Amino acid sequence: MTQPFELPHFYLPHPARLNPNVADARAHSTQWARDMGMLEGSGIWEQADLEAHDYGLLCAYTHPDCDGPALSLITDWYVWVFFFDDHFLDMFKRTPDRAAGKAHLDRLPLFMPLDLSTPVPEPRNPVEAGLKDLWTRTVPAMSRDWRRRFAVATEHLLNESMWELSNIDEGRIANPVEYIEMRRKVGGAPWSAGLVEYATAEVPAAVAGTRPLRVLMETFSDAVHLRNDLFSYQREVEDEGENSNGVLVLETFFGCTTQEAADTVNDILTSRLHQFEHTALTEVPALALDKGLRPDEVAAVAAYTKGLQDWQSGGHEWHTRSSRYMNEGASSRASWQKLTGPGTSAADVGALLASAAAERLRACTHVPFQKVGPSRLPDFTMPFAVGISPHLEGCRPRLLAWTHRMGMLAEGVWDEDRLASCDLALCSAGLDPDATAQALDLSAQWLAWGTYGDDYYPLVFGNRRDLAAARLTTARLSACMTLDGEPAPVVPVDAMERGLIDLWTRTTRDMSPDQRRTLRDAVDAMTESWVWELSNQLQNRVPDPVDYLEMRRATFGSELTLSLCRMGRGPAVPPEVYRSGVVRALENAAMDYACLTNDVFSYQKEIEYEGEVHNAILVVQNFFGCDYPTALGVVHDLMTRRMEQFEHIVAHELPVLCDDFGLSSEARAAMGDYVADLQNWLAGILNWHREVDRYKAGYLARRTHGFLPGLVPPSPLPQFSLS
Repeated sequence: MTQPFELPHFYLPHPARLNPNVADARAHSTQWARDMGMLEGSGIWEQADLEAHDYGLLCAYTHPDCDGPALSLITDWYVWVFFFDDHFLDMFKRTPDRAAGKAHLDRLPLFMPLDLSTPVPEPRNPVEAGLKDLWTRTVPAMSRDWRRRFAVATEHLLNESMWELSNIDEGRIANPVEYIEMRRKVGGAPWSAGLVEYATAEVPAAVAGTRPLRVLMETFSDAVHLRNDLFSYQREVEDEGENSNGVLVLETFFGCTTQEAADTVNDILTSRLHQFEHTALTEVPALALDKGLRPDEVAAVAAYTKGLQDWQSGGHEWHTRSSRYMNEGASSRASWQKLTGPGTSAADVGALLASAAAERLRACTHVPFQKVGPSRLPDFTMPFAVGISPHLEGCRPRLLAWTHRMGMLAEGVWDEDRLASCDLALCSAGLDPDATAQALDLSAQWLAWGTYGDDYYPLVFGNRRDLAAARLTTARLSACMTLDGEPAPVVPVDAMERGLIDLWTRTTRDMSPDQRRTLRDAVDAMTESWVWELSNQLQNRVPDPVDYLEMRRATFGSELTLSLCRMGRGPAVPPEVYRSGVVRALENAAMDYACLTNDVFSYQKEIEYEGEVHNAILVVQNFFGCDYPTALGVVHDLMTRRMEQFEHIVAHELPVLCDDFGLSSEARAAMGDYVADLQNWLAGILNWHREVDRYKAGYLARRTHGFLPGLVPPSPLPQFSLS
């Protein structure tokens, strides 16, 4: 069969290595699969299928350094997960039988208890039998923290198969951002990362949830999945009728040829690997120092990082050899490895190295402060009406008085004119048109505090290139938010600390410790993302597109505002509903639309006047090498698709979620109110951007964009202790 596209040139910085225990792993996994009932008689595989797929070779390439027993156990896990995938395809996707598929998935977590003394059901099929056996053999060697993380990754891998099943049933193809997020779960690479820990070293619990370790896992996952999409397009799309393939997603989104989509997928794959390396070499060492990791813990993180790297190289090698995939013309060696023998010149090597360096350095070559002219505004898709609180006019002077009391207009960053240009009372009045006057004041003050901090970090710390002071300030801000209602252990020394202590005290007065922790986490995510922005700014580094979109939600303060919305819904909605993939997808679609709206309006302000590198239009320009109008078109199309996804989830996925959780009429009504909150949030944010002066060309031209004249910029303070 002719391949639908020519496989691209892959970025392969490290050679694949083969574990010498490969033969033992093959033999063991074949017998194990037969013992579990996965071969003859299963209706899914015969032994010939298993041998052709050669999962022993996959695991020997992806885990080259572990011992024989560990390799055999890991190979059994991969046999199980691929059998699950083929079993689910045959039993539930081809039908499609959603109810039976859900019933099948609901039982599987029962076979993964954190405590092995917990009884589990009797297996009813080879998938359950295999999971029970593997869990029992694996978890005694690992900590409870690893068990929890691995169980969650396994559940995501299993449960998000329902998302694929729903899309096939509807004939729906995901948008690019939705696809990347869901592919991480259903594709299984986070699950694979857990097995890398088993094979190498367990990540210390103190850093397992931090941004650098999360980015290592997510970039690893994205690269693994996008590579698989390229090799499996023919089988999945043309043979199996799958809609969940990155090449098909980009082919549909851009309206381009299959070859162009494949080449773009490979560009994204390469960018994710570059992000992996950047994080490993810059953010991880800084994290180790910040967390005070012991030498053995540092060594464990290094071994895990190398294990993820080995997986990338080995996974590619296996794809080039397995009969499961199209691999005609695929190279299993990096270009630099081929440059050997007679006729290879130093110029050839130099040209390859120069090409690789140019690709890597492209992100750091942006020239700041280019004149771009007024921001161009497309025809925004907004299906929701704007409502404005009747308390708006009274809120404005009260917000001005509060910013004066907190000292925000006396530090050289803002004055009354700059505050007025933001009109944050208008923003709050649109976000929550039904708020009481008191609630509207509190909302507007939170927005003022967040917007002030967003302006403060680059102006104060960026101008001084003082990343250390930014980190210390961020730590002090976190300490301002106590969980048990006790006074903050921080004596406020500037407007940000005074404002946060005031807001935290008034907002959390009637909250439980868990609610306070959720809110504090949201504020921490925002302030820590400002440090991430500052770090990129100091390196003049335009972010990787996926990393940018995901971090943009935090820099915009989206989690903070949504956290406050959720807390207003009361206890009728179980927390696990908010944690579900459906609700998170709904929120992420809304957040992305809002964040990209801000990027469209603020393009001139950020690129021309502030020298920023954090704007989605610039990120697209840098990635595709295109001009401003073209990049704006891509961003606008993505906004439109995210809005369409938001409406699709509300209309089709939320009702099913409510049924799945058996929500009461009260809880369903609360979820409906939450959706209305999100709709108000979206409409209010777009309306605010259209109305305020902050982003308009005339206002930008008449205002300076450094410190305010006549005011002394705040200096980094010596008293950064939290006592």
